[in-house]
Amino acid sequence: MSTSSYGWPYVDLAARLADLKEEHYRQLLAVTTLIELLGDKGLLTEEEIRAKAAEMEAEVERYLPI
Repeated sequence: MSTSSYGWPYVDLAARLADLKEEHYRQLLAVTTLIELLGDKGLLTEEEIRAKAAEMEAEVERYLPI
């Protein structure tokens, strides 16, 4: 039975996707932790965070319509 190299690009792509998912998880965890700490210390309220997120999303949509 011969091994074809045809499937290797897909294996590589799957591995890269798994790496991206792991990195995304770690970044999301870091951001969530920072938001929680800022809220716990009373530096930001949940309402302020939501308002700023909405403002930033609107700005992104203005330049990059989704």
